Amino acid sequence: MEEKIHKSCERITEIDQIANLKELLQNTRAKYGTEVAFLFKTDEPGVFREKTYNEYIDEIEALGTALINIGLKGKRIAVISENRYEWTLAYLSTVTGVGVIVPLDKSLPVNELESSITRSEAEAIFYSKKYDDIMKNIKSKANNNVKFYISMDEEKNTGEVYSLKELIKQGKELIKNGDDSYINAEIDNEKMSIMLFTSGTTAMSKSVMLSHKNICTNLLDIASTFDVTKEDRFLSFLPLHHVFECTVGFLYPIYKGGKLAYCEGIRHIAENIKQYKISAMISVPILFESMYKQMMKTIEKQGKLKKVKFGLKLSNFLRKFGIDIRRKIFKEILDSLGGNVRLFVAGAAAFDKDVEKAFNDFGIDTYQGYGLTETSPVIAAEHPTVVKYGSIGQLFPSVQGKIFEPDKDGIGELIVKADSVMLGYYNNEEASKEAIDENGWFHTGDLAYFDKDDYLFITGRKKTVIVLKNGKNIYPEEVEALLNKIEGVKESFVYGKPEDDDEIDLKLNAKLVYDPEIMKEKFGLEKEEDIKAKLWKDVKEVNKTVPTYKYVKGISVTTEELIKTTTQKIKRFEEIKRI
Repeated sequence: MEEKIHKSCERITEIDQIANLKELLQNTRAKYGTEVAFLFKTDEPGVFREKTYNEYIDEIEALGTALINIGLKGKRIAVISENRYEWTLAYLSTVTGVGVIVPLDKSLPVNELESSITRSEAEAIFYSKKYDDIMKNIKSKANNNVKFYISMDEEKNTGEVYSLKELIKQGKELIKNGDDSYINAEIDNEKMSIMLFTSGTTAMSKSVMLSHKNICTNLLDIASTFDVTKEDRFLSFLPLHHVFECTVGFLYPIYKGGKLAYCEGIRHIAENIKQYKISAMISVPILFESMYKQMMKTIEKQGKLKKVKFGLKLSNFLRKFGIDIRRKIFKEILDSLGGNVRLFVAGAAAFDKDVEKAFNDFGIDTYQGYGLTETSPVIAAEHPTVVKYGSIGQLFPSVQGKIFEPDKDGIGELIVKADSVMLGYYNNEEASKEAIDENGWFHTGDLAYFDKDDYLFITGRKKTVIVLKNGKNIYPEEVEALLNKIEGVKESFVYGKPEDDDEIDLKLNAKLVYDPEIMKEKFGLEKEEDIKAKLWKDVKEVNKTVPTYKYVKGISVTTEELIKTTTQKIKRFEEIKRI
């Protein structure tokens, strides 16, 4: 079949052009300077401490000035913490005039965290008090370049640790005395300014190089297809180091002058949505699906299911004639979410189309998007004029896409071209060439097809990556490499297995091929059930060295070799069939 270049969606809103994130801040200050940027809880229920955009950008400029003053101009600066205001200060102060920001995954085990810091060649790191002990440990080692440790929580500089708060004070004083080194810093829009590690173990994770041009291209695509205003309030829940949350849930609200609040944790989501009167939220599908299940359970308990079903029929009928009374009919349901929610955007995993439709039917505009770290991140999304349940909408305005080597059904690997596509993988020319071909097409590794209306449907993974329902990616080879180190294990095969009746969510399982001689000689074991019990104990030890989402939850054992190619690569699809 022909490799046709597919149509991108049209821009539906007016946008202010920005070439880099410094211009983003300048534009936001000019338009929304006196508007509230951040909301913080106080001890008094319903009363919030507020910070305006003018105050926020003043602090960014002060911190940036102080960072240059202590010698960090042009350096790499890492940041790790829970989602909080200080994380955003570290990110934007670094990237808009100081150096390269390296956001780190807060869920990494210590060994992987240390490796990321070393590999990134970071010379400074911002961190919250939760990481105090880890930082002391890193400080004692000579295998990294870190010279500046910057605490988000200390009030004053103490010994070898700088205080973020103290640096802001110093920066304000420097600016007052005429230091304009940060404020007048020039930005190279096409140079690496953000370094992000993909999912993977220390040895196998790749470091994605992104520029201001990459991020701002994506920001302008988002802004031209969605319509939020300075009145919208966003709840930040997904980890900020994740480019989906960073671009869509942090930088985009700033571009539009929206208000940001931070979720206190998964158990507090419903409560935080109500408290902060949240109107918009970006998250993974599993969260929205859980919220929907809880809502429907409550409706059923209250004996109101029949009434709601009738309301849905009536509302959907009236909408055919342009009459929209969803928010009136379903006021009680919407009030259970605080009464202000109007927009949900899901990404990072497949979204149940029935749940998406249900939220839309209740009056909350709910859309699905798709992208990768390497594309800054959004490639395609549904939005107000582009909705087709089950699809991921159409390509964003700046994105060209086609199906590489489509089969008879039009399914093949999705490849794209856009200014939002990464510069490449840091220090990994081979992987960069594999990802971006000689004609400039980025190979996503996802199998997909376009329908006759140019709506995009993802059908699976070309590569072996296992995508969990919460959006986490697991590369089986990296887990296999750890399992293969277990004494007596000759080889292993890791795969995602549906749990119970849920065919969407996967749990990690492993098939272990053991050496019966080693098991007998070394451990005195001959019966398969005893060998399995012993290996399961060893697998649990391996689990302790990786993030929880990479835990192997079940095993099978055998002496039969895995099916392989002539080059000794596992034939994964054949093994899955056999299992």
